[in-house]
Amino acid sequence: MCTAFVSIEPSASVPVLLLSVRDEYAGRRWSPPDHHWPAHPAAVGGLDLAAGGTWLAIEPGAAVPGATEPGTAGPAAACLLNGFGAMAPARARLSRGELPLIALRDGGLAGVDLERYDPFHLVLAGRAGARVLSWDGSILAERDLPVGLSVVLNDGPEGLAADRTASELVRSLMAARAAHFRARFRAAARPAPRPGPATTEQAWGAWLPIVSGDGLALDDPAALVQRREFGDGRIWGSSSISLLAFGPDGPRYDFGPAPVTEPGTPGGWRRIG
Repeated sequence: MCTAFVSIEPSASVPVLLLSVRDEYAGRRWSPPDHHWPAHPAAVGGLDLAAGGTWLAIEPGAAVPGATEPGTAGPAAACLLNGFGAMAPARARLSRGELPLIALRDGGLAGVDLERYDPFHLVLAGRAGARVLSWDGSILAERDLPVGLSVVLNDGPEGLAADRTASELVRSLMAARAAHFRARFRAAARPAPRPGPATTEQAWGAWLPIVSGDGLALDDPAALVQRREFGDGRIWGSSSISLLAFGPDGPRYDFGPAPVTEPGTPGGWRRIG
């Protein structure tokens, strides 16, 4: 149940904020954000050691697909969430983890044979705004995110994708998470993170304790940072949190493993760029 919140306020000093929580099986190994891909030397993101791709990457100088405002080429990010729908044929299936890198390199997914990928939602964000590309196994839908606070779930933007989970439990957990944290982010002062030496705590202000879990137990139905045991040895939970800000001075990228440790301790928040 990966989740992304996108805040768009064109008149703000930092108009676009992207908060992403990655959920995965605990046994799936990964490495923190870095320049991991020789074929994509400018891209910075976390590395999925199982398939070699990423769940989120940022590339200074990339263009935001669909942007029409002059000068919108600039720092851009691509954030991947799994979707629901028809799965790709096993014999031809490719890892979805390469899609963020392709989108940053090419400015989108035009020309990509999407039938080789399982369903997904791809959030593309930069200082001009954000949009979501959603693939359900047969149709690629594109949606510009509106001004204000949006949430993207495995059921799509606002949980309204044409193909959604058949599990009432999963749907209820996603709805509880979206409702709780939408209200919390709206009630808190919107931060204005900028590049520079400020710590993650200084840059993200009142939003940081919220995105770090807001004090909810890891098994709370509304938990953003979660951990769930299935009783067969498998553990599913949040593995990392990415915070990105896009403003006129350039991008700000902070990263932390989940659950988040205390500030200043090993394995805690760190500024990537």
